[in-house]
Amino acid sequence: MNWDLTPLFGSVNEAEAFLKEAEFRAIDFEKNYKNRLYTLTPDEFLDCLKEYEDILENIGRALTYIYLEFATDTSKGQFLAKFQEIANKAEEHLIWFELEFIYLPIDKQQKFIDNASIYKYYLLHLQEEAPYKLSEKEEKILMKKDLTSGSAFSRLFDEHISRLKFFFNGEKLSEEEVLSRLYSPDRNERKKAQISLTLGLKPHQELFAYIYNQVKKDWKIDFCEIRGYDNVEEPRHLSNKVTKKSVDALISTVNENTVLVEEYYNIKKELLGYENLYDYDRYAPIKLTDKTPEIPFEEAKQTVLNAFKNFSHTFYEIAKKAFEEKWIDVYPKEGKRGGAFSHSATPKVHPYVLLNYTNQRRDIFTLAHELGHAIHQYLAKDVGYLNQDTPLTTAETASIFAEMLLFEELKKSLPKDELLEIYAGKLEDIFATLFRQIVFTNFERRVHSEDELKPQDYNKIWMEENQKMFGQSVILTQNYEIWWSYIPHFIHSPFYCYSYSYAQLLVLTLYNLYKNGFENFEEKYIEFLSQGGSVPPKKQLEIFGLDIEDENFWRKGMGAVRKILNEFKVLKDKNDSEPTLF
Repeated sequence: MNWDLTPLFGSVNEAEAFLKEAEFRAIDFEKNYKNRLYTLTPDEFLDCLKEYEDILENIGRALTYIYLEFATDTSKGQFLAKFQEIANKAEEHLIWFELEFIYLPIDKQQKFIDNASIYKYYLLHLQEEAPYKLSEKEEKILMKKDLTSGSAFSRLFDEHISRLKFFFNGEKLSEEEVLSRLYSPDRNERKKAQISLTLGLKPHQELFAYIYNQVKKDWKIDFCEIRGYDNVEEPRHLSNKVTKKSVDALISTVNENTVLVEEYYNIKKELLGYENLYDYDRYAPIKLTDKTPEIPFEEAKQTVLNAFKNFSHTFYEIAKKAFEEKWIDVYPKEGKRGGAFSHSATPKVHPYVLLNYTNQRRDIFTLAHELGHAIHQYLAKDVGYLNQDTPLTTAETASIFAEMLLFEELKKSLPKDELLEIYAGKLEDIFATLFRQIVFTNFERRVHSEDELKPQDYNKIWMEENQKMFGQSVILTQNYEIWWSYIPHFIHSPFYCYSYSYAQLLVLTLYNLYKNGFENFEEKYIEFLSQGGSVPPKKQLEIFGLDIEDENFWRKGMGAVRKILNEFKVLKDKNDSEPTLF
């Protein structure tokens, strides 16, 4: 149940030696090619580009190894810092390459682009970023500065929150463990978990606010004041390879449809028989029986494999390989970071998946989600290291699609007395991925528009933006006001969160195409995933006849949410009128 990192390296010492060798190669690369790109033929430039990619991949491989070690044991922060310092030195000898390319005469750039094979879009994207690039000396200064600014505060956040313990019924629980109690069928236990999380976070509010203020400040200085972006969101949109127009259309569509969330939670309140629904009741399971099944990991594994197999043999084989070759670290443990992720590693190895599995049904969806990422990352390995990583807006596509496949599998296999609960869980997952992430984005837009904020300022904005989503259906208690402080995306990746919503509506649209028998869907979808970041999202989706610049595109996705909610209501009405049905 622990991952095997030996395909990367056998030890920290081996990884460090490999990283230092990459630094030596970077020094030689600089000596051989710097200030010579103009003299190269298109074929010589392509060879140069491949060598540049290979060095970067080697650096990335070493950093992947130490980050994965750190993720399962956050006491190893000193090793992570050491590796980052060596990598930083190596990259100082590579930073000139992209800068020299974008300052070549346009006709010379075009000749290189025309001959660039799979690297064509990578070079075109460099041209798009060119207005925001600085001189080599300035870029090196910013690279060095990052070790003690943005990334340093991210590390402080991770290390500090991973050490926190939350007292619950006489036990000391991790953040993941106490959050899992919010899904308990026992209302008193959920309320205790809410209080426990709040009391555990509260003494650290000044620190978390300080970290967030420094992250905001660093982001604004780096991107707006130094690089010249018009606003703090623009660098994220450019890296996501989407336009602000499409993001604004998404956010507007979601904000206009929060009535779906309010409608659902009013129904849930009725089903639970509560006069009022509080924030700690949001994830209460809707139970038609007294059973509260725990799902062992082996059962979850087989369920997910079956779901993938019913869609695609390719999906099934990659997921099966992930289990057999130990790509996955499964359970919570002392010092392990919270949450879940799939790390793409490098094309020469394979992705790695971190879970904190607690035997809850929602953990099966997390497993499917992260394996969806891993499948996407594995399929994209053939486009190389520079193209492997997808923009965030499409990075969540396979993961959310995998959740939909699992949803269909559970609908077929579960007894009817659990079906209403599964629908409720799916809707709540969609709300978390779609509406809640836009709440996060609305929150970020407001806090980034302000200078330094006090904890109570963050609390106020957090409560106001969350209440808009729930309307009159859920009462947010005072305890909830500090829960912005444990959200890692605000610290690690400002304005990341809308990408989940972007992908959610995109997936719902794609999934409807699949269910409606779109011609050669599996083949086209695997082609779409295999492109990684080598093709811009707008062009990728043309294969399905979709246009993400069209506001009607987002409305179609929202229509799919309404469809699932209506199916849930039909199930609920059947249960009300035919109590013996199940």
